Amino acid sequence: MSAVDEYSPETRSRSRRFGRGLARSLALAGGSPSWSVDGTPPGRVDSGRSWAKRYRRWLRATDMVIIAGTVIVAYGIRFETGGALFESTDAGAPYLTVSICILIAWILALEIHRTRDETVLGVGSEEYKRVLDATLGIFGGIAIVVLVLDIEVIRSYFALALPAGALLLLLSRWQWRAWLNRQRQFGHYLSKVIVVGEPNDVEYVVRQFGKVSGAAYEVVGAALPSDFEHPFLQISATRVPVLCSIDTVATQVKATGANAVVVAGQLPGGTQAIKRLGWALEGTSAGLVLASSLTDIAGPRIHWRPVEGLPMMHVELPQFSGGKHTLKRFVDILVAVCALVLLVPVFCILAGIIAIDSRGPILFLQERVGLNGRHFRMVKFRSMVQTAEADLVDLRAENEAAGLLFKIKNDPRITRCGRWMRKYSLDELPQFWNVVKGDMSLVGPRPQLPSEVEGYEGDVRRRLLIKPGITGLWQINGRSNLGWDESVRWDLYYVENWSLTGDIMILWRTVKVILKPVGAY
Repeated sequence: MSAVDEYSPETRSRSRRFGRGLARSLALAGGSPSWSVDGTPPGRVDSGRSWAKRYRRWLRATDMVIIAGTVIVAYGIRFETGGALFESTDAGAPYLTVSICILIAWILALEIHRTRDETVLGVGSEEYKRVLDATLGIFGGIAIVVLVLDIEVIRSYFALALPAGALLLLLSRWQWRAWLNRQRQFGHYLSKVIVVGEPNDVEYVVRQFGKVSGAAYEVVGAALPSDFEHPFLQISATRVPVLCSIDTVATQVKATGANAVVVAGQLPGGTQAIKRLGWALEGTSAGLVLASSLTDIAGPRIHWRPVEGLPMMHVELPQFSGGKHTLKRFVDILVAVCALVLLVPVFCILAGIIAIDSRGPILFLQERVGLNGRHFRMVKFRSMVQTAEADLVDLRAENEAAGLLFKIKNDPRITRCGRWMRKYSLDELPQFWNVVKGDMSLVGPRPQLPSEVEGYEGDVRRRLLIKPGITGLWQINGRSNLGWDESVRWDLYYVENWSLTGDIMILWRTVKVILKPVGAY
């Protein structure tokens, strides 16, 4: 991490959140409350395995209410030709039987697909994916049975229940997750863990936990090799208590109520030490988690395949062509065309405001570098004065960004209307036209200037392996507040691990960021 990143306002804020979370952990482990970074006394928190059981019960009850309500409405509404709403027919008994079967099968499908598994609750997209898989699977099975057995079934189940039920289930899970993440920001509903390993490995894993607001894990302490003599491990301004040696972890698991032990890196003794640790944890109800040394690789790219007792980790290599990219392009065109049509009134209003506010063209065309280094003209609403490019030379010395980026928080070239347009990303709306043309995608790395690309070194050029996006991980994780290294890291992570499901989540989070802008200037 560069010096600029280390002492940036965002990093200091994140460090304070990290310190408060660890301070609560220290209190549970018997540490001193005075170790809190900001002096806030740690409070009593609700964590451990019990919260997960309650949370799953709440999810199960909500899912059952949604499914029952959807099936009842679908049963009552007839989309038969000439039929009326809630029409009484002679086929009422078979329809009722089908409704009950769908209700039971749908509920069971959510259980079979483990949509409430503790490992997916509150983090990532896997929970949503499992809900969709369960819903689509059950309706696909019903369609096959209906077709094979030639059963007369209410068409409203497929016209109403499938889309409405799937949407309501996803919205419900999203609302529950939002509530859970809010609770986790205050230290509640966290899985208590002890991190085991060499000091450097433990420090890295704990730092990663502390980087994310609302992270699912609460570190109650560390277990280090027996030759480590200090009573705590210093991480930034926070002390993590050293509870025990690696050989006596099981005792501390029972004492602290931890429900997981995280192995950070290689343990002294190799695989045999991990095996013995697993045996020692038997009967403690605590899980064993291995922190992979493979960084910046998303879960869907990793697959396990046991071969005669030897667990083999398969890592899928990134693909930059093929069916996935064809589907991404189809979605890009569909969404971009619809957006351009719907936003015509907004475009007209913004164009009028820009014309009145300052002299110059309505649109601003700028050369950017896209897929495989191909140059294109990116279109935006003009948010700066007409002489902005010429004025840049005199402002270079005032650059506040690190690396190859150029950013000034109070850039004098920005017009009055340009300031609020940039804040809410309204100046970027014309880029939907770049998406239609094929120069950009809805989601992707940040569009690069030729001057930035000329300064690329090493792996940074991998940014150009896919099309740049109107939005991306850089936009939802701080925008202009990001330093150069962190901006590159987010872009490269997206290049390696993008998925259509991930794109949908990024688009959704972009809407939230635009409504509550952070780092936009």
